[in-house]
Amino acid sequence: MRKICLLLLFVATFNLGWSQQLNDIYKKLEAIAVIDQKVMMPMRDGVKLATDIYRPKGDAKVPIVFSRTPYNFNTWGDGEMRTRGLEAAYDAVQRGYAYVVQNERGRFFSEGQWDILGTPTTDGYDAFEWMSKQSWSNGKIGVIGCSSTAEWQMAVASLNHPALAAMVAQGFGAGVGRVGEFYEQGNWFRGGAQQMLFTSWLYGTQNDAFRPTFPKDITQADLVRVQRFYDMATEMPKVDWAQALRHLPVQDIIKNVNGQKGIYEDMIRRKPNDPAWFKGGLYHDTMPMNVPAYWFVSWYDVSASPNLTLFNQMRKNPNKEIADNQYLVIAPTLHCAYKRATENTVVGERSMGDARLNYDELTWGWFDMLLKGEANDFKKNTARVKYFTMGSNTWQTSETWPPAKAVMTDYFLSSEGKANTSNGNGKLVAKIPSSDKPDAFSYDPANPVSSYGGNVCCTGNAVTGGAFDQSQMELRDDMLVYTSEPLKEGMEVSGFIESTLYLSSDVKDTDVTIKLIDVYPDGKAYNLDETIQRVRYREGYEKEVWMEKGNVYKVKLSPMSTSNFFAAGHRVRIEVAGSNFPRFERNLNTGGNNFDESVGVVAHTQIHHSKKYPSVVRLPIVKK
Repeated sequence: MRKICLLLLFVATFNLGWSQQLNDIYKKLEAIAVIDQKVMMPMRDGVKLATDIYRPKGDAKVPIVFSRTPYNFNTWGDGEMRTRGLEAAYDAVQRGYAYVVQNERGRFFSEGQWDILGTPTTDGYDAFEWMSKQSWSNGKIGVIGCSSTAEWQMAVASLNHPALAAMVAQGFGAGVGRVGEFYEQGNWFRGGAQQMLFTSWLYGTQNDAFRPTFPKDITQADLVRVQRFYDMATEMPKVDWAQALRHLPVQDIIKNVNGQKGIYEDMIRRKPNDPAWFKGGLYHDTMPMNVPAYWFVSWYDVSASPNLTLFNQMRKNPNKEIADNQYLVIAPTLHCAYKRATENTVVGERSMGDARLNYDELTWGWFDMLLKGEANDFKKNTARVKYFTMGSNTWQTSETWPPAKAVMTDYFLSSEGKANTSNGNGKLVAKIPSSDKPDAFSYDPANPVSSYGGNVCCTGNAVTGGAFDQSQMELRDDMLVYTSEPLKEGMEVSGFIESTLYLSSDVKDTDVTIKLIDVYPDGKAYNLDETIQRVRYREGYEKEVWMEKGNVYKVKLSPMSTSNFFAAGHRVRIEVAGSNFPRFERNLNTGGNNFDESVGVVAHTQIHHSKKYPSVVRLPIVKK
């Protein structure tokens, strides 16, 4: 009993601390801002979205910084997120901006039915229209946010509202549907395989069909009053996702943990080319987007490669002014963890050294230039691309991504037919092996290769993101390991990593995964990036093509991305397997739907490497 009382006392004290911080920042805001909370902003179909507005006192017309989110920003509650929101408002107002935060339709106090990314996209357009016509607005709006607070920006920006003058999009991958060779549909897929982060994320985010709502005729005064004791937030029971994600069929995972009934059951049944992906809030590269944008990417986020591809697309915009107003930062952090960098930033188990940047200076300089029209030194002092190189632990700059001096260099897979485990004879070599001595492994969906670290988000306790020593994982017999000789000189790899494998198998369909590794002289093997390809989609995502036993198939995997300095004495390594679970769903190898299946079969797969079957990894090596 004494322990329980002490725990309750700790929780109460902790919450009291947050409450005090909230009260303090709210008082500071009251001194400088007009605070107008729970404004129900009307959309064109009559639905009203809950909006909090903080603007400088006085009659000046000011630019607007707008944050639209599916997350709870209710002022009155305990926790770091509430404090951060008010601090963002205070920061904006004291700099001469109005700060507007709004919930997507169907979230918390907002009316309507929620769908991922807050569709329809017209809600964003209508919000711009309403804000730009307010008496206190100077007619210019900038949007800012990370993750789901950023991902809606691109599709709405493609509607080209004249007031939208600047974007700051951070960790924005789940807003990208199809761009270049990436066909991820908002990070739902990688290479046609489901990324399981959305299963755990939707458990805590999607609305139940029977969620409580307020009456439509409730007044703003009553909403302001009742927000102090109702914030419409569900409190989801904790789930052991390391165990829960193993449930089959995958379409029933949320149901199996008694989660809310929502959109997951529909989304899990979609294929990569389902028309529904092109009707929602995702941005696709066929959509025009003519907005200056500052993009923020992380090496250990879930979607660095498609994010960087989108930046490159925007740099090719036929409107030279728009193309010239695209900037990029790539940090060595986890998802949305930019400001958590310290003098010794450790991501997983690997130190990145001092990875700090003054993000406030960067973003406010950007907004001052584009929303206030200030003739500041943003362009003079800001590199087009500022990227962090791991290994050397340095910030570098470039006019392009990849850096102009990056040269694609081939590393061919080679072995004597036994590349299984790091103790095998798999090598990465400069020349194509003359004869084919294929490596074989068995992939059993009931015993998949476990995800260990990596470029992840939102999977609860199932996967911890970042760089971790893979050396123990590499002792599994169902993993092929190919390693270069120790480097005589240090080597920077910065850009997209391309990989093509030739494989055969005894099943109609299976997956192949690959992981890029930096091997230290002491044997520690740190993961840099990883990808996967569902073999049925090897010829594109518009059709499924099955394998036949005895045939060898060329499989090109979606590019990985990194910037890493392999020091002298280090080695380059790749791992090849049939699974990386639960980062990616398991392929049950049947050729069936996968989402509605509970029983799999074992795939016996061979990786071929020869002049006829040149399995290769191509690294962008920066020539100094």
